[in-house]
Amino acid sequence: MQTVQEIKQQIESGAWDAAFIRLYGNRPAVLKRQRARYTDALEQFASLFGGEREVHLYSAPGRTEIGGNHTDHNHGVVLAGAVDLDVIAVVAQSGGSIVRVQSKGFDKMDVVDVANLSPVETETGHSSSLIRGVAAGIVQRGGAVGGFDAYTTSDVLRGSGLSSSAAFEVVIGAVFNGEFNGGRFSAVEIAKISQYAENEFFGKPSGLMDQMACSVGGVITIDFADLSAPVVEKVTLDLEKHGYALCITDTKGSHAALTDEYAAVRTEMEAVAACFGKKVLREVEEQAFFADIARVRAEAGDRAVLRAIHFFADSRRAGALRDAVREDRFDDFLRLIVEGGHSSFEYNQNAYSAQAPREQGVPLGLALSQHILNGRGAWRLQGGGFAGTIQAFVPIGLLETYRAAMENVFGADACYVLNVRADGAVCLSGQA
Repeated sequence: MQTVQEIKQQIESGAWDAAFIRLYGNRPAVLKRQRARYTDALEQFASLFGGEREVHLYSAPGRTEIGGNHTDHNHGVVLAGAVDLDVIAVVAQSGGSIVRVQSKGFDKMDVVDVANLSPVETETGHSSSLIRGVAAGIVQRGGAVGGFDAYTTSDVLRGSGLSSSAAFEVVIGAVFNGEFNGGRFSAVEIAKISQYAENEFFGKPSGLMDQMACSVGGVITIDFADLSAPVVEKVTLDLEKHGYALCITDTKGSHAALTDEYAAVRTEMEAVAACFGKKVLREVEEQAFFADIARVRAEAGDRAVLRAIHFFADSRRAGALRDAVREDRFDDFLRLIVEGGHSSFEYNQNAYSAQAPREQGVPLGLALSQHILNGRGAWRLQGGGFAGTIQAFVPIGLLETYRAAMENVFGADACYVLNVRADGAVCLSGQA
């Protein structure tokens, strides 16, 4: 292992450039930014915990959902991709059972004693609960945990639909895995552990897609029919070949008060499944559902019926998107993206919160995208919805026009041009 100062010197000399290029691409400005970002993280760690400490560096990416909106929690199919925005952590073991994590932009340091692996009520909804929950998930699977000190910094926008919480959970899982378990847990296992932490300790009933995409990396299709063994398949999406760029626009809506809205999507889908004596919609025959809608709407309500219609169609659509990517049918890919976006807006109804109808940044962003692109490319909401970000596949020739128009409405630096990242959660130490 190397000390903070030794790694800083290596970064400054260019010894870490190959690792950075793999994660972030080879544009000179991006490489310069990552050198500065990692150097600053090391300096912040040193100021908090000591520059003589021997450390490891970890990274976990954010993700963008490409297909399968709100299908994962009912055991459907999704297509998702890791992106080149990530959480990085500078980590040193500390002995004992105390974990201390200071995250950039937060005044309070998370201090968690992982000798106690039961949920703590006062931690619900806070990052400390995720640390404790990940530790508990590791131990439940026969792993070991211990104390460490860490400084983290993230450029995955909070509340953006790029899964900042999943990236944080996954990087904490990678730390426990690397520092105390010799890397014995697979990327899929770390994703499951992270979801457990978010569901049982943080208090958010998320599905598994976010954690899986952040942990595994690349563009992946995930079939959740069997949650104990989800089927994960990587495909190659080459946007540059087709003259397109992936844009994510932050419409600046807050997710802070939307947990109940997210939960309602899942519970309403499961209410429809319960009408057929099943736990989740994946266990319900679509034909039987459509044949019995009159009874289902009486028992579960019309919105639940519409959300079930979305589930069946978008699960099927995620598989069709995978096939279009695999077979390089790019026009079909774009058409399916737009279809999925309409389904989310019209049937799943997660484009805005019914509790705040004056705040409709996501629908506005979609309307502007449709107007600007005018039949070219594709646009859709992504992630949990109700607020946050939209996704667009934009022809390179329209990229600057599109970005300028979106930032004119939503503010400077609201529109991000992203790359798909091949790697999921990684320990960078040893790659220099």
